[in-house]
Amino acid sequence: MTPRDKSAPVPPPPVVAPLGRAVMEAFQEGVVVFDTAGRAVYANALAKRALGIADDAHLGRPEVLRARLGVLGGRTAPLRAGGSPLGEAVFLPRSEDARTLAERERQAIVDTLEGTGGRLAEAARRLGISRTTLWRRLKAYGLRPRNGGPSST
Repeated sequence: MTPRDKSAPVPPPPVVAPLGRAVMEAFQEGVVVFDTAGRAVYANALAKRALGIADDAHLGRPEVLRARLGVLGGRTAPLRAGGSPLGEAVFLPRSEDARTLAERERQAIVDTLEGTGGRLAEAARRLGISRTTLWRRLKAYGLRPRNGGPSST
């Protein structure tokens, strides 16, 4: 990434959507997300553990954080929506075998449903999606809610 012009105003850091957070938490590797201004905006629990920090507010200065991620074997990937750059993600080495994005999303939904005692409306709210979308995802992943949590069909 190129440094921004110091005279240009820097927009506020973007907010990572709840479903995006849930998906990144399901990764079996550490993930740190940087915005287009180079600021660290999110780190999943595995990345925080590897970095020895408590929360996103303690990520520190971006240049120091990037150096630490490099020492830990992090690899950088650009984040884009169509042709628009969104920033970068740094992935720390995996702790288990790779899983697909669909498997990670499914696990995020299962974990959230377990955390809400199977309450779909609350799970949808925590994931930042509508109940209709949650129902569609449950159907697509072959899940159906059952008293207190999901069950495979």
